[in-house]
Amino acid sequence: MFQSKKNIIVGRNPVTEALRQQSGVDKILLFKNASGDVINEIRKLAREQNIPVQYVPNEKLNSLTNINHQGVIAYRSAVTYQDLQSVIDWVNDKGETALLLMLDGVTDVRNIGAIARSAVCCGAHAIIIPDKGVGALNEDAVKSSAGALEKLNICRVNSLLKAVDDLHLNGIKVFTSEMNAKQKPYELDLAGPCCIIMGNEEKGVQSYLSKAADAHFTIPMKGEFDSLNVSVAAGIILYETMKQRL
Repeated sequence: MFQSKKNIIVGRNPVTEALRQQSGVDKILLFKNASGDVINEIRKLAREQNIPVQYVPNEKLNSLTNINHQGVIAYRSAVTYQDLQSVIDWVNDKGETALLLMLDGVTDVRNIGAIARSAVCCGAHAIIIPDKGVGALNEDAVKSSAGALEKLNICRVNSLLKAVDDLHLNGIKVFTSEMNAKQKPYELDLAGPCCIIMGNEEKGVQSYLSKAADAHFTIPMKGEFDSLNVSVAAGIILYETMKQRL
């Protein structure tokens, strides 16, 4: 199996085997006109494992490797993804109060790394991410997190809204950050099982997720500025959660 310095898997059979073994594939690049039984199996396995597939021109694949890629290249993930319900069950079996973080549209790997560090320090059990629209959890992200991403459960889901429904079914309240919210973090009841959604710095949490949340909060600021960096904001709300639980 060929693997380049960019940590990629090249070729139809190597990618298929990696998927069969569930060996941490982060994303698949597929030539947009690729076809055949093996390609169909790759699509099927990727769909079952919530692995995003991006359809690209041949030139994109050629730019990543100088060997015969057969229309398929996969990126290895630096983390192992976990099933959300399995993580919730694991937390309950330990007799602990669930604390999860959901990232909506956070694309900067440095922010993700910094959020992971705060999450570990404040006792979070998992980070939930979508299969699309989030920064790649690659070696750079792990490095930015100082290894924290390897200490957390990372749950990748194909629908954040469905994940919110699953959280509610398990008795986990969901809180979202919102610039115009009236409640402050210290006014929320964060001592019970909860998940905190942090959104994109420019667009915030998507409206359909915000509507599904149990409550909204805003972090008060004395200085006149638009907003806090998302990793800083996540650190503040995570610390408040930990403080209420101590």
